[in-house]
Amino acid sequence: MSHFQIVPLPAETARRIRATRQDDFGNPVVEQVATGYGPCRVSLKPFTPQRDQRLLFSYSPFRQANAFNQNGPVFIFAEDGAPYADTRRFPPEIKADQVNFPLSLVGYSTDQRMVFTQLVGEADVDELIEQVLRDHPEVAYLHARNAEASCFICAIERC
Repeated sequence: MSHFQIVPLPAETARRIRATRQDDFGNPVVEQVATGYGPCRVSLKPFTPQRDQRLLFSYSPFRQANAFNQNGPVFIFAEDGAPYADTRRFPPEIKADQVNFPLSLVGYSTDQRMVFTQLVGEADVDELIEQVLRDHPEVAYLHARNAEASCFICAIERC
């Protein structure tokens, strides 16, 4: 049994984005055919390039306003779909494809200060998450990010 829970972008946020076509920063949402693998930040499923329609918008996964409250571009499927449900393990399609999904883990304290960062590389991301949460009590939660683009993929909370 894992000691963490994967937290994708909230389905309610995605519904609002799809309905209003405006992100939380007042920017218009861009709809496009996928040119990369993503993933969708709600389902955590990869896109099929040149086939899937996706929405691009700016998103901040943070709850507090401070210097670490960074927003950035994320993608979701243009059509509504089920949120990622197997939340006790890292999404297997992302985990299995280290070429298209190079990962880094960034840890934050309860007051949302960055206190840890590590490239996942060839490590098993589920095992690495368990290790970080076990060995670093100062880490309240993690973000999985694309190690090349630095964009937010999902949050990881302690259980």
